[in-house]
Amino acid sequence: MIPNDIKITPELIASHGLKPDEYDRILELIGREPSFTELGIFSAMWNEHCSYKSSKKWLKTLPTEGPRVLQGPGENAGVVDIGDGQAVVFKMESHNHPSYIEPYQGAATGVGGILRDVFTMGARPVAAMNALRFGEPDHPRTRHLVSGVVSGVGGYGNSFGVPTVGGEVEFHARYNGNCLVNAFAAGLADSDKIFLAKAEGVGLPVVYLGAKTGRDGVGGATMASAEFDDTIDEKRPTVQVGDPFTEKCLLEACLELMETGAVIAIQDMGAAGLTCSAVEMGASGDLGIELNLDQVPVREERMSAYEMMLSESQERMLMVLRPEKEAEAEAIFKKWDLDFAIVGVTTDTLRFVVKHQGETVADLPIKELGDEAPEYDRPWIEPQKRPVLAADDIAEPDDYAEALTTLVGNANGSSRRWVYEQYDTLIQGNTAATPGGDAGVIRVDGTRKGLAFSVDVTPRYCEADAFEGGKQAVAEVWRNLTAVGSEPLAATDNLNFGNPERPEIMGQFVGCIKGIGEACRELDFPIVSGNVSLYNETHGEAILPTPAIGGVGLLPDVTVRAGAAFANEGDVILVIGGRGTHLGASQYLSDILGREEGAPPPVDLVAEKRRGTLVRQLIGAARLTGVHDISSGGLGVALAEMAMASGIGASVEIDGPAHAALFGEDQGRYVVTVSPDRLDAVLEDIVDAGIEVERIGTTGGTDLTVQGVLTISVANLKKAHETWFPDYMTAV
Repeated sequence: MIPNDIKITPELIASHGLKPDEYDRILELIGREPSFTELGIFSAMWNEHCSYKSSKKWLKTLPTEGPRVLQGPGENAGVVDIGDGQAVVFKMESHNHPSYIEPYQGAATGVGGILRDVFTMGARPVAAMNALRFGEPDHPRTRHLVSGVVSGVGGYGNSFGVPTVGGEVEFHARYNGNCLVNAFAAGLADSDKIFLAKAEGVGLPVVYLGAKTGRDGVGGATMASAEFDDTIDEKRPTVQVGDPFTEKCLLEACLELMETGAVIAIQDMGAAGLTCSAVEMGASGDLGIELNLDQVPVREERMSAYEMMLSESQERMLMVLRPEKEAEAEAIFKKWDLDFAIVGVTTDTLRFVVKHQGETVADLPIKELGDEAPEYDRPWIEPQKRPVLAADDIAEPDDYAEALTTLVGNANGSSRRWVYEQYDTLIQGNTAATPGGDAGVIRVDGTRKGLAFSVDVTPRYCEADAFEGGKQAVAEVWRNLTAVGSEPLAATDNLNFGNPERPEIMGQFVGCIKGIGEACRELDFPIVSGNVSLYNETHGEAILPTPAIGGVGLLPDVTVRAGAAFANEGDVILVIGGRGTHLGASQYLSDILGREEGAPPPVDLVAEKRRGTLVRQLIGAARLTGVHDISSGGLGVALAEMAMASGIGASVEIDGPAHAALFGEDQGRYVVTVSPDRLDAVLEDIVDAGIEVERIGTTGGTDLTVQGVLTISVANLKKAHETWFPDYMTAV
């Protein structure tokens, strides 16, 4: 057992991720040298992962309110009203560092953690997504990471019983040393039965719920707040181990308990475990908390106070309970074969007191630990924007058919079927649209309503122009939700960046936040929850700036929606939003010509909103037979995806430089199909709305033909599209 009287040295302070000036601030706050356990508690609460000390200043600038927002950032998850007394509860969070060290358990516990964030609020999880990024495919570690992470996501989510309805997977050399695993979950709750973490009342029992505490994950949050170096293998013990079957029992027990009226406040034991959950509950309620660690259920012998306070063992909750309901509450948890232990009490002292084996091992001011952790205004440099590239200065491909085949059949353009077929996409029986389209869709059980989900970001845009890249990430998710016919309600973010102590990295962060904020305001798409993951950097090389955005949309009638496949032969193909002109920072430029340069396409948010509103109206009136937004790879890839999804070909004509028209990634555009008998009326309404529209061709046949440019069979496109991933994963 680790003693509590270990000498505090500069080396020990540094190993806990605390800077000398932060340690000086600790001495000033408590008026003495901290005990070893107290040092660990400060380390847990003041690290980047828990305190947001480098990002807090900028996160405050994001729009977080709206007519449907019931709970914004600051709780375990955001809550948005969907009518009829119901609310959707959702959040996205990273598990990047643990997944690089131990991919299966890192990803699995990332899924477990985000599910707990949702059901801690009183919501039953109904959908999950994930956003995964890995290094270049031929890097020696990449295949191992892909295999482990996908298995971990599927292993936990499938066993728990939540459908995975969407996500994204991308590869780039800048993730060679730091993969990204961002997990999203959404749940449904009665809008008047949302549970918060704010403790209320003095002298009330603090109750430990769920699985026993072990030594797994000790120091995990601190590890996640530092760069990687050659000591990475030594960090393996800081990765938690998950048990989805225990979590499923915990879900049912918690929801049953919530029905009894016993719960005053409840908090997931996530990052920094017992420390963070207890401090956050007390600090948010302006109360003190006293814990007796002798009562904490443990699964290992001779655990020290330090280990118990910093353990990140999974499937655990902390709750403030109504005393008169204690017996009823305990009976529920015993029925589900879970631990139930009174481990503390709320006080009026504003102190966080921890006792172990008759000794007080920690006695600290709770507000300074919690909501008054350090907040930094990091120096930042305005990111240098890349110059705009004219289409005339970018070479055409030698063979257009080969170029299109490459774009739909390489690492970043190929089908993700190999990934999502390892996930249960249909469990619970409410999935209406599975992964592979613009957005996943579920039916709200017992109603005609539907919820749509999408997650997206284009890191190469953020690298080229952080502000425009941030705007585009929001606009792309908003467009994906619109493309299925849903009204975009609100978003969650997962902001993945390198070391914020480097001004150029902090500049990327600031630029992206400014772009995200502007897009969310203009599109009425508030950020209601989220996560920041910094120090994604190994040996000084940072990941691409990757501010992933997850969005939720509402369908009044889940049966009235659009899909991204050609529906019939003979339908007319329209492009809403203008022609392709912009090839800078495009998939074509990087994947066909091997050039990562140029400014990304600008995002006109006024036009984006106007076009999207019209598209939703057309879908809601059942006037379109197919809808797909134009994004990476431009019009050519969008047409190929619609053809491959249906097996139906198309013949189209384009104007202007062929490579720009086919592969330009100009924003705010949609490919839509219309039956011939509705064409004139639909065109008239689009033109009357002042929106650019162009008729480019007709669906039919077995080939995708661009007149005078290329002809390729849909079967050959689909073969290229479907084979890359399984071939890669089975290669020796």
